[in-house]
Amino acid sequence: MCEEHHSGIGRRAVFLTGAAAALTLGSVSFASAAGRDGQETRTVRGTLPPGAPDFVYVPVDVPDGVREIKVAYSYDRPTVPAGTTGNALDIGIFDERGIELGGRGFRGWSGGARTEFFLRADDATPGYLPGPVREGTWHIVLGPYTVAPRGLSYEITVTLTYGEPGETVRPVYPPERATGRGRAWYRGDCHLHSWYSDGRRTPAEIAALARAAGLDFINSSEHNTHSAHAQWAEAAGDDLLVLLGEEVTTRNGHVVALGTDPGTFVDWRYRARDNRFGRFARQIRRAGGLVVPAHPHATCIGCNWKFGFGEADAVEVWNGPWTPDDEVALADWDALLVASVRQGREGRGGRGGRGGREGREAKDERDGRDWIPAMGGSDAHRDPDVVGHPQTVVLADDLTRRAIQDGIRAGRSYIAESQHVSLAFTASGGHGEHAGIGERLRVDNDTPVTVRLEVTGAPRCTVRFVTDQGLLHTSAPLPVSGAGVVEWRTTASYAAYVRAELRHETAAGPLPGVPAAFTNPIFLGHR
Repeated sequence: MCEEHHSGIGRRAVFLTGAAAALTLGSVSFASAAGRDGQETRTVRGTLPPGAPDFVYVPVDVPDGVREIKVAYSYDRPTVPAGTTGNALDIGIFDERGIELGGRGFRGWSGGARTEFFLRADDATPGYLPGPVREGTWHIVLGPYTVAPRGLSYEITVTLTYGEPGETVRPVYPPERATGRGRAWYRGDCHLHSWYSDGRRTPAEIAALARAAGLDFINSSEHNTHSAHAQWAEAAGDDLLVLLGEEVTTRNGHVVALGTDPGTFVDWRYRARDNRFGRFARQIRRAGGLVVPAHPHATCIGCNWKFGFGEADAVEVWNGPWTPDDEVALADWDALLVASVRQGREGRGGRGGRGGREGREAKDERDGRDWIPAMGGSDAHRDPDVVGHPQTVVLADDLTRRAIQDGIRAGRSYIAESQHVSLAFTASGGHGEHAGIGERLRVDNDTPVTVRLEVTGAPRCTVRFVTDQGLLHTSAPLPVSGAGVVEWRTTASYAAYVRAELRHETAAGPLPGVPAAFTNPIFLGHR
């Protein structure tokens, strides 16, 4: 049986869900399921105009006795002139516990990756959470990502299957420890997508590629869903640590929640102007995770980071194959380093210009560190995306969730294009003082300092030493063997920090070559 419910945005009230503007349409109702077997179907059609709210909710009144709910949808994709946005419509669902921002009702999200999904107690479409289909008002959520000038016409079909529910699945999560080498450098990829969001690879396929790339750890980071958390136990192992997280994909930028507690869901339904990001950044940290703004200067719609860096534990400076927006992200991050040493010398503290009680609390949550480390991730979705390009190489006490996070948070890391590139970056004073990546060499301002970079796996690459004054030293190309040592001498009065870049050869022109690797800084002098 099929019924139509025609919905027009002009006849409905726009309201606020505690954050971004949203629209709720009329309810889709089903008859009581008492004594029923079989299925019932309802269809909803409507049109959204340009400028539609970020989220449109379609309430579905689910009776008792439902075993499975299935949703299919479609929408028109008209041809539009060059430079004009076409139609793109995302979809997800909340159960009878409601659509409150940060509430418990979330049951799944597939964005624009799927045209249909189902949920029941023992199974669900990837991106969605298995569990009982309980009586009450559920909400299908539509996300009009872009709307063409003539509007976006959609059709949603909801099918309820009646009967006894199956047995609810008990989730099993991967362990928080793998067999490590004690205090050592561990390689990881913290930004990956499987078919549990918009990727095309299974967790097992990703794990195999991670092992082939020489990785010790990875982070599950599906768009706006934690449905993959319970799917990684078999793919993990003694040789591969799997951290659990989410890529929180808002309309004003994406943030990787890195290594949260299993089953943690982080809401995404807000913009920078809603002043909600701090709340969810704190939720990520309460769940044991790190807050990492992703690809902050990416050019895709909604990807550019607009929340500031006051809550960041690290920032993803290198995302996938190196592009101009990564070069901008590197320069922007370096400017944050300059600001941090300037603020430290002026005695103000803070992060990226953020002040007041909230800024102090954010800094306290990071053990008082007043700078933001860089990291990288492949953001791999499907072939030919390369898992482990780039990879973050972390000095950690062991191969555990907490130890890896501690190393990333402290900035004891560098980013490399592959397992073949290895760096050893140090600074030393004249009386035995020594510091490594992410540390501070405590010497007087006029004490001579020797900066040393040992490299393997980077044939004909050039070493660049960058400080708060900019690029101050460039080496000759390394030999074809890819191995070499480059030293440079300076003082703390001349360089408040030094970081190293390893660049490939480039064609003639003002821009440097693509990086093979770069490090977090070593700070020089007393605070």
